This record gives sequence, C-alpha cells and structure tokens, in this order.
Amino acid sequence: MAIEPLELLRQTFPGIQSAEELAQLAQLARQATYPPNTVLCREGAYEKVLYLICEGEVIITKRFDSLSDEHLVLRRAASGDYFGEMAIISDAPRSATVTTTRETTVLEIDQDVFRTILERNADLAMQMVRQTFERLRQNDRMTLEELRKAFSTLEKLDRAKLDFIEVTAHELRTPLTIMRGYASMMLTDPAVRDNPTLREMAQGIVNGSQRLHEIVNNMLDVQRIDLAQVSVAAVPVSLPLVLRGAEMQFKEALQERRLTLLMDLAQNDGEGGTYIEADPGLLGKAFYHMLMNAIKYTPDGGTIRISLRYEDHPILERVAHVQIADTGIGIDPEYHTLIFEKFYRLGDVQLHSSGKTAFKAGGPGLGLAIARGAVLAHGGEIWVESEGHDEVNCKGSVFHVILPVRASFREKMALLRVRYGD
Repeated sequence: MAIEPLELLRQTFPGIQSAEELAQLAQLARQATYPPNTVLCREGAYEKVLYLICEGEVIITKRFDSLSDEHLVLRRAASGDYFGEMAIISDAPRSATVTTTRETTVLEIDQDVFRTILERNADLAMQMVRQTFERLRQNDRMTLEELRKAFSTLEKLDRAKLDFIEVTAHELRTPLTIMRGYASMMLTDPAVRDNPTLREMAQGIVNGSQRLHEIVNNMLDVQRIDLAQVSVAAVPVSLPLVLRGAEMQFKEALQERRLTLLMDLAQNDGEGGTYIEADPGLLGKAFYHMLMNAIKYTPDGGTIRISLRYEDHPILERVAHVQIADTGIGIDPEYHTLIFEKFYRLGDVQLHSSGKTAFKAGGPGLGLAIARGAVLAHGGEIWVESEGHDEVNCKGSVFHVILPVRASFREKMALLRVRYGD
C-alpha cells in the first residue's frame, strides 16, 4: 500500500509538529522509483542518503565474513519503514546491503538535510537513537538464533560422524586381526621363513595390518573422548617410567632419523617421590602421541628434550609439569589451539606419508586430540608454545602437560575448566 510523501514524513518524524517544516522537508526530499533487484545501499560503501519507503519492499542482508559471498538476511522492510540512518548519523560505511525485491518507491533525504532536522528537534534525535538501538538488538537476536541453529546442526553432524567412525572401526578390527594372525602364522612356516621373498611379503602384511590396527584404535579412542566415555583407573604411577616407556617405543625411529632424545626427569618431588595418582595406560598413549608428533616435525639430526618437574599450582596444589621440546619446524600461533582438535592437521594433505615417523609425515590428525583428551580426563592441562612455522631456522616447539599429583583432581577439574576453559 502506497503512502503519500507528507504522511510518510509525519509517521517517520513525529517530533516535527509544524506543517510548514514537514512541507519544507518534503520539498528537500527526492522521490524515486527503482525496479526489482536494485541495490540501494551496499555494505562497506560510504553513502550519505536516508531512505523512506513509500511503496514496495526491500531485503536487508549482511555478509558472513569478508572472504565469503554468502549473505545473512537480517530483515525485510516495506511501506512506512526506513533504512540507512546509521551511516548518516555516524559517517560510517554501510553495515548491510539493501536490495529491492519488487518495484519500490522511496523518499531520499541527504545527510546535510537530515542532520539539520536532528539539530532542530531533540525529541526526534532521541527517537532515532532508540530506533537504531532497537534494530541493533534485533540483529543481535537474529544472529544469535542463527548461530544456535548452526551449532545444533554441527553437533548433529559431528555425532553422525562419530557414529560412523565407531561402526567403521569395529567393522575393520575383525578382518585386520584375522589378516595379521594368518600372516604371523605364515612367518612361522619353514617354507616362508626360509624364503626371503615370501618372508618379506608376509612381514609386510603383518606391519601393514598392525599400522591399520593402530589407526582403528586411535579412531575409537577419539570417539570415546568425544562422548566423554574415558574412564581413569587411577593408581600410583611413576611418570619417569611412563616417559621412558614412550622413549623405548621410538628407539628404532630415533636411530633411523639420527635424532637425539634427551631425558631430564626429576627423581624426587620432595613430597612422596616420583609417583602421581593416574592411569598409566592413558598417560602412556598421551606421551606416545606427543613424542611421535615431535619426531615427525623435527628434521633429521635434530634434538628432542623431555623434562619433568614438580611444581605448586594455584588450583591443583602439587602438579607434575612435563615439557617436550624439539628443534623442529614450529607452529604458527594461530594453530596453537586447532592442532589439538580431532582430524586437524597442518601441511599439505597430498604430502601425506604412510610412515609414522618420517619427517613431516602426515597422519589422520588424531594423535594430539587423543593426548589432549587423556590429559583433560586426568584434570590436567596441555598447551603448546612456538614462535611460528620456520623450516629454515627451525626454532621448534615446546609442548606442556600439567598433571595433578593427587587423585582428588576430579573436583578440582571443574574449577580448572572455569578458570582456563576446556
């Protein structure tokens, strides 16, 4: 329904009581008609016109981000509505794009004229401010609702992915176990054992199936972590023994890559020796994956240093602080949190290598996620420090793990997450 210019101005600016002032404003305003799909305001542009809709409809949209062409619909405006006031008031670029959806007739008021009106009428200025804030609140509510819907969708997709991982992993375990079992039996057969070619082929099957079995187990570990199904069977544990156990699993890889591994393990914390209350199997997995990560991203001939100290903590009281430092290629600060997310991996996926410990050998992106889950399950903390990625100077990275010494960490874990976040 069309609205006459004078009536539209009266509705828009109720603070203007004088008919003469309204008539003057009507003379200063331009009336224009635009066809459908005409952009009246463009997001990011500096424009100085306020629009009042006499007849028709416009759609107001905003880009999700500067790199995306996707737009979020903020609202639709029709006869009697107006838009463009924010850029007029604050000399700021347009915050959204306004496009006609059908033939639309508008009144256009330039910035200078509009500001003169505001200066003469304080009530009108306050009304415009209130309206502007209300629109901002509406946009915020709409954005939060869109985020809530997007988060809910992502949660469902993530759960579907976890269900797929669980089913796939369980389906793979049985044939892999059978394959590895038969290949191991073949190695004991004299006809295979005494034939170098057959022995090498059978050993290759054993090694390959073992590698696949490890990946399947990692997938199941991540699935349990995501579903908060990680149980901690706490017993007195010697951290030096756990760390040396991780070292022994990579003894051959360290020799092949000519990597030097230095162990600086505190022998006594001054209060009960080197024992903490923890799950040795779970911690063993965490340090296994962390050490593997250090090996993969340290060039041949580099150095890895594992240190252990016992310290006081503001929430967890007495803690064990493990550091795994390397002379590797480093990690850019923007990835310091992302690398602990499941399936996230740095580098070009096309350079992926099936070797577990080859330099820059890619993986499925599960190791650090498992390490993080194991540490958090103990009520601890894990993070990385690195100046950035540099394959020339190789300034390296330092991974930190904080573990509570006592088993009373379950109650304190809640406090820790409040203070530091997940």
